Amino acid sequence: MQREPDRDVVTAEPQLGDVLEDSERWEVRPSRRGRRVFVVYLPGLEPIFWSLFSAGGFVAAILIPVHVAILGIAFGAGWLPGDALSYGRILHLVHNPLTKLYLWGLISLPIYHWAHRFRFAIHHQFGIHGFKRLVAVATYGTAVTGTVLAAWVLLRL
Repeated sequence: MQREPDRDVVTAEPQLGDVLEDSERWEVRPSRRGRRVFVVYLPGLEPIFWSLFSAGGFVAAILIPVHVAILGIAFGAGWLPGDALSYGRILHLVHNPLTKLYLWGLISLPIYHWAHRFRFAIHHQFGIHGFKRLVAVATYGTAVTGTVLAAWVLLRL
């Protein structure tokens, strides 16, 4: 007769189920009368950082390739007029407040996407489980610093 392996063996690495349980935000608890109660757990700033991560992913996947195609390929191949990207035209375009807002999002949102990915890569892919608060402060602090710096540069133009 073949013996099945023990499923209760404790390993040093966190298992996928443990990671999913930790990231699960819906908690099902039986009440005292036997009914099931759904409790929503909303941590402080995590939904805000998740939304910035999502918006940064959109910008990195959709808008940045469009800019590369226009500035790097179309202009370089001669498909645009020679003065289309002249200094005077671009400076006039950047003075528009909507263009500044667009460029600010184009610069800062991918930084938040990087911060969130890097934070989770450190914890889940590299297996470094200590210093969670320090890593979060360092990554998101870098993103906030980049956002403020981008706003400062764009407002000075």
